[in-house]
Amino acid sequence: MIILLIALGVLAVIVVILALWAVGIYNGLVTLRNRFKNAFAQIDVQLKRRYDLIPNLVETAKGYLKHERETLEAVIKARNIAASAAQSVAANPADANAMRSLMGAEAGLTGALSRLMVVSEAYPDLKANQNMMQLTEELTSTENKVSFARQAYNDAVMAYNTQREVFPNVLFAGAFGFQPAELFQIEDPTERNAPKVSFGT
Repeated sequence: MIILLIALGVLAVIVVILALWAVGIYNGLVTLRNRFKNAFAQIDVQLKRRYDLIPNLVETAKGYLKHERETLEAVIKARNIAASAAQSVAANPADANAMRSLMGAEAGLTGALSRLMVVSEAYPDLKANQNMMQLTEELTSTENKVSFARQAYNDAVMAYNTQREVFPNVLFAGAFGFQPAELFQIEDPTERNAPKVSFGT
């Protein structure tokens, strides 16, 4: 009888230890998931600021770029798509598909804005416009803030993904509903192309 009670006591202690261990894994993953969600909230603030600046930039450029209507419309369309995608991610930063949609939308917006800036170079009066210069400066500042916030988000995602993939956490992560998080990377084809060097005369 005493041996049975000792065995039951040891078994109960083992069960409690395993339960506490599982709770520790769960709580650690929750903490890391909340960190990357908070990090995305910081990106979201800067993206909203960026999206608010773009219509003002387009309105300022409209008076000068009368023959560039398609470029201006492309910027507004890309901005609206990106803003919608950002809202989806803000609702659930852990949704990898929503994050991939946002990355694609942001790449499209970056391309449209680049085309607008290239076109505006051909209009010296537009470049000299005080409002345009101020908006461009604010947009550049906001782009830098987005980059810093994106780096913090990606660091938080990397910590979360690493924690959910290490053994023994990987055994529990799926069962607890912790799916992998997606990094926020903007693909810019111009950054991938190596510069061409020519020594011809």
